[in-house]
Amino acid sequence: MIGLDTNVIVRFLVRDDEKQAQSVYSRFKKAEMAGEQLCISLTVILETIWVLESAYGLSRDDILGSFETMRQMPLFEFKNGNVLDNLINEGRKTRLDLSDLLIAFSAQAAGCDSVLTFDKKASRLPLFELIM
Repeated sequence: MIGLDTNVIVRFLVRDDEKQAQSVYSRFKKAEMAGEQLCISLTVILETIWVLESAYGLSRDDILGSFETMRQMPLFEFKNGNVLDNLINEGRKTRLDLSDLLIAFSAQAAGCDSVLTFDKKASRLPLFELIM
């Protein structure tokens, strides 16, 4: 299996560099035709959220919609896909930062009871425990 870096996902979603975007689409098509799956880790998801929010100003709904669409594509293998599913579902119900939600659901999937934080906003989520 082949892993994907954040910049490949960003080119795929945003197409801000046409030459690179074409390279991505060509490689994805090749993988699809060969029956390959391309692996996307939670680290890449986290970095993609940050890039799409901060560098491209994409809305929360656009980001979640992009992940939801990609999640349905057989080409992609998401490591800990249940964590991404939780992010997509809960991300639409709350205004907490997507990155905080991903941290919480990743910790939960790893068997953690809670995540210690100084972030008062994040501590509104039951999986976070505020340190005073």
